[in-house]
Amino acid sequence: EDMSFRKYLCRGTVNVLAESTMIAIAHNINKLHRKIQSGKIGQHLFELKTA
Repeated sequence: EDMSFRKYLCRGTVNVLAESTMIAIAHNINKLHRKIQSGKIGQHLFELKTA
């Protein structure tokens, strides 16, 4: 139930794949928006290692 998504609105493998891709893109945009709003853009989870 990602973003109130419960069922596919169309039938067929190609259409379901397209709808799943759109849901994934929307999810990633929401994650990016939350990071921008909280000011966490440009921060790494772990310190970067140098070679």
